[in-house]
Amino acid sequence: MTDKPKRPHQIYTLLVEVGRKPDDGLPEGATGAGLMCYASGVDEAEAVRETVTVLKQAGLAPLDVTGYGTAEERRAQGHEIDAEEAALMDRALAENAVIVAQMEPFFDGDEDD
Repeated sequence: MTDKPKRPHQIYTLLVEVGRKPDDGLPEGATGAGLMCYASGVDEAEAVRETVTVLKQAGLAPLDVTGYGTAEERRAQGHEIDAEEAALMDRALAENAVIVAQMEPFFDGDEDD
């Protein structure tokens, strides 16, 4: 039996929409939030699963995840990644972690329903 080579982890940029849940820590009156996350995974599907698990453990209610790919994929699409963002990505990779880089609460009237 041969050991499969371990696939290297990469960092994926994910935008996660969360709804409300008791004691979720979101501001009073917010209807949910958008979270920009950097997550480690051998592929984007694993990064999404890990992110959803971590957010649920933190008491949040993930509703939808949009993946933007790896840093290389984002640069190929013309995205600019500044030094601060690159540092957070490096940290997520080094710690094999999910890092929430930004949270934007949603309030009634914010969303395009």
